[in-house]
Amino acid sequence: MSPKPLITHLYTADPSAHTFNNKVYIYPSHDRETDIAFNDNGDQYDMTDYHVFSMDSIDGPVTDHGIVLSAKDVPWVSKQMWAPDAACKNGKYYLYFPARDKEGIFRIGVAVSEKPEGPFTPEEDFIPGSYSIDPASFVDEDGKAYLYFGGIWGGQLQCWTESENGHIFDASKSGPQEPSGDGVVALSPRVAQLSDDMLTFVEPPCNLKILAPETGEPILADDHERRFFEAAWMHRFNGTYYFSYSTGDSHYLVYATGNSPFGPFTYQGRILEPVLGWTTHHSIVDFQGRWYLFYHDCELSGGVDHLRSVKVREILYDDEGRISLA
Repeated sequence: MSPKPLITHLYTADPSAHTFNNKVYIYPSHDRETDIAFNDNGDQYDMTDYHVFSMDSIDGPVTDHGIVLSAKDVPWVSKQMWAPDAACKNGKYYLYFPARDKEGIFRIGVAVSEKPEGPFTPEEDFIPGSYSIDPASFVDEDGKAYLYFGGIWGGQLQCWTESENGHIFDASKSGPQEPSGDGVVALSPRVAQLSDDMLTFVEPPCNLKILAPETGEPILADDHERRFFEAAWMHRFNGTYYFSYSTGDSHYLVYATGNSPFGPFTYQGRILEPVLGWTTHHSIVDFQGRWYLFYHDCELSGGVDHLRSVKVREILYDDEGRISLA
C-alpha cells in the first residue's frame, strides 16, 4: 500500500529532508495550479515560493512554517523556483534554490537564516559559476561542504559546454535534448566545494563520474535506466558516500557509491520503482537512528503531473551497504 501524503493542504514536491535540532525539516518545492500545458521542457512547473515543514516524529503531525522565500524577494529571479535544498554550518542555515534569471537561464541562488524554519534572506545575485537545477548540499564530517546539481532537458545541463573562458550557454540545445549514440557517454551531474561561508564555490564545478559496475567506465547516454537525469542527493553511511538521483524519463530513483565526495561513483541499483507521475525527486535522511526516503507522487491530485505530494518510506541497509525499502 502506498504511504499517505504528509502534506495535504497544498501541493509539495522534490522534498529535501534534514535532521536539525532533533526534528526533521522538509524543504520542498511548492506546486501550484497553472494553465500551462504539459511539455518535456517543464514549463508547467511554475513555482513562485517555498514553504518549510517540520516533524517531531515520522508518524506525527507536520508543521507548516509558511512561506520563507518568494521569487519577488530575489532580484535576479524571473520565474520557476524549482527544487531547493538546505544546509547548516557555522550556526546558520542556508537555502539553495534554482530559478531562471532575467535571460531565462537557470542559476542557483542561496538565502540565509538564523533558524531552520526561516524566513530566509537571499543574496543579491546567484552563486557565481552556478547553472542548471536541483542543488543538493552536503556537509561532510570534516566540516567541508559541497553542492551537487544538474538536470537535463528542462534543467538545461545539456546547454553548457566548457571553453578556455569558462562555461558557455548554448540556447539552441534547450528543451528535451541530451547526447545519444553508440558509445556516447551520458552527461554528468556537477559538484563544487563551497566556501567556508557557504555562499560561493571554492573552484569551478567539475563533472561527477558515475561508472557502470560491469565495465568500470562511465554510464552511456542511451542507458536511460541508469544514466543521470536530475535530482542529485548525497549522504554518507558507514564511511561510504552514496550519490542518488533520478533517471527521469524511465522514472527510477537509483544510487551509486564511492569513497570521496568528488567520486567517482559506481552504480549499485534502484531505490524506488516508478510512481504515479512523470518522475520523482527525493532525499535520504537519518532520523533517530533510522533512515528514511522522502519522495513525491501525484496520488493526491489524481495523477496531475505538476501537482505532487510528499511521502516518506523507511529504507534499510544490508551487510554490504545495499539499500532496500523497509
